[in-house]
Amino acid sequence: MSKEKSVLSAKNITVKFNVRDRVLTAIRNISLDLYENETLAIVGESGSGKSVLTKTFTGMLDSNGFVANGEIEYNEKNLLELKNDREWEGIRGAEIATVFQDPMTSLNPIRTIGSQITEVIIKHQKKSNGEAKKLAIELMEKTGIPNAKERFNEYPFQYSGGMRQRIVIAIALACRPKILICDEPTTALDVTIQAQILTLIKSLQEEFSFATIYITHDLGVVASVADRVAVMYAGQVIEYGTAEDIFYNSKHPYTWSLLSSMPQLGIKGESLSMIPGTPPSLYKEIVGDAFAPRNVYAMQIDFEEEPPFFKVNDEHYAKTWLLDPRSPKVEMPEAIQNLNEKMKAMVRNTGYGSNKEGGAVLE
Repeated sequence: MSKEKSVLSAKNITVKFNVRDRVLTAIRNISLDLYENETLAIVGESGSGKSVLTKTFTGMLDSNGFVANGEIEYNEKNLLELKNDREWEGIRGAEIATVFQDPMTSLNPIRTIGSQITEVIIKHQKKSNGEAKKLAIELMEKTGIPNAKERFNEYPFQYSGGMRQRIVIAIALACRPKILICDEPTTALDVTIQAQILTLIKSLQEEFSFATIYITHDLGVVASVADRVAVMYAGQVIEYGTAEDIFYNSKHPYTWSLLSSMPQLGIKGESLSMIPGTPPSLYKEIVGDAFAPRNVYAMQIDFEEEPPFFKVNDEHYAKTWLLDPRSPKVEMPEAIQNLNEKMKAMVRNTGYGSNKEGGAVLE
């Protein structure tokens, strides 16, 4: 792919978990690149492996999980060669930081907001207490905390949910990371606050020049922030490309199903589109295309042989037999044809605002 320099490259990653004398394969042979200053969105249903994949980038898999195969190249080193928390210390937080869905799981309820930010600055930037306090207040101001000097010594319970999420972002940025992973960062917030947080992260990304990974099931969020999108299903990336590729020229039936079921595109009085069936068990070996049992376009080969990635263009690939020249030609569902106008209306209604230049919502 003709992109800028890769800041992180995952190659052939397979992740397994030992669960009650059984082995669950959560990630199945994923390769993925993240480029400097870009925003990559990883989307898919719950259980598709989005969070598990990105936890391998920071060595935060649960104790029963392990990377069975692959490598993760970052700054000319293979991160999977790091064996313990002490070895990960120079990467986790310092180089690759994470903003989680619920800020109260990241904040200590019995310590002041200011002390939690300054601790990170002192540890990673080697600043004095006075310097750290000054930088902490500046970060609080940059992340939109009003009266930051006065609120420096307050506790998390004195902040609203949106303000707490801003503090978690400030803590993540206190280390000046090269990569910021946002794991469903706006799910628990109302739509107006969601828009503010998304705008904040984008403005900080432009100021501090870091790459961002969004983990989300909300395609409205994806439309307003992403440069590229990776669609995951049953532990695999099944389609990836630019945001425009995924929204307006997607090729995998699962991507079509996700787009068709966006609640923002629902019409009053009509039933929302749903994806029939359930994802496959990850305890069992998957034969063929994992989505085949739920795919109304499935052919016999989908149940027998795993499809390769077919090239749509230089930046767009999809893992579906429908792209084989021998396959019958099918069109995407009517609900997502001419999606551009519907997406513009959705963005206006959600308050996310128009996407940056090159984004999915085309003006």
